[in-house]
Amino acid sequence: MVLKRWNDLPPSLKTEAVKPYYEVLAKKRFFLFWKRLFDITVSALMLLVFSPIFLVLSLLIKFSSKGPVFFRQVRVTAYGKEFRIFKFRTMVQNAEQLGTQVTVSDDARVTKIGKFLRKYRLDELPQLLDVLRGTMSFVGVRPEVPRYVAGYTPEMMATLLLPAGITSLASIRYKDENRLLDAADDVDEVYLHTVLPAKMAYNLEEIKKISAGHELWLMFQTVWTVLKKEDVSEEKTEEKVSV
Repeated sequence: MVLKRWNDLPPSLKTEAVKPYYEVLAKKRFFLFWKRLFDITVSALMLLVFSPIFLVLSLLIKFSSKGPVFFRQVRVTAYGKEFRIFKFRTMVQNAEQLGTQVTVSDDARVTKIGKFLRKYRLDELPQLLDVLRGTMSFVGVRPEVPRYVAGYTPEMMATLLLPAGITSLASIRYKDENRLLDAADDVDEVYLHTVLPAKMAYNLEEIKKISAGHELWLMFQTVWTVLKKEDVSEEKTEEKVSV
């Protein structure tokens, strides 16, 4: 990734609240270059190695419930750019019409194969395509939908200086977020005003710690968490309309 010059940033990022974080990253330009090279190399290799698994999971999804194999939803990445994320579909068709964009425990919209995919985060394997094309990175803030980004504070906007990521410290810490939202009367409201700010505190602190060693540690922690077979549902779950 090439960090833009300060004067080239979008107005929403060129603020005093964002500047301290930008200055940290400006000193890490060399690391950011190698971070992108790492993303390209490793994602390409993983796509090749996991291609048989992709095929098997695609067939299971296709023949176990109606709808497409992939779930595509508009998310926000570096500099506020919108993109359509790749994920394996884990919910029934028209899930958005049946509930909110955030899921809770035992959500009836999640399919049987979807529960398995979410438990082991296999639904996120297709995001290797997003990493390869540069809309995401292996480590970074989980990409939010535009409606939640619209609720960011000026300081939270600093997280958009970098590409969105597959994993982060916040996503590890809030792996059981759906359980936290179970008792909420208004899930979207609680997520936006309670859960999201708490996660963003982690995300902003992570910008200050950015380094190769720290990111490798986060990747290891993510794999370890999954291998422990804990419920590692994404920190903010799907799903909007599948296409």
